[in-house]
Amino acid sequence: MPTKPLNPQVPVVAVIALGGAAGASARYGASLLWPTARDGFPWTTLVVNVVGCAVIGVFMVVISEVWAAHRLVRPFFGTGVLGGFTTFSTYAVDIERLVDADRARSGLAYLGLTLLAALAAVWSAVWLTRRALAWRQS
Repeated sequence: MPTKPLNPQVPVVAVIALGGAAGASARYGASLLWPTARDGFPWTTLVVNVVGCAVIGVFMVVISEVWAAHRLVRPFFGTGVLGGFTTFSTYAVDIERLVDADRARSGLAYLGLTLLAALAAVWSAVWLTRRALAWRQS
């Protein structure tokens, strides 16, 4: 009986799962190192999301403009590790917790601050990475 060929998506899903487990574990480690009170301002989640977005900016420049990466690098690191590390679902839960604790202004500030800081982190990281690469090549 002939063997059925492996679906080409299986390795992609596998590396995303492995990367996601690593990224989520790193995020969990950050929450253990820097715990936030249940109704406190979620600084850890904010910092994790901003750092993760900055790393995404660097990573995308490197694999798009510098390094011809293996086809599984982007799903492993970009989608898996960084997708598991950054946590916009916890961000939404944190906003809900702040609102439920009668801290709607803090929740709104957190909502806006995270969005602006995450976008600024990606854009800044892309810009700085491109500048560093241009400087290195000159």
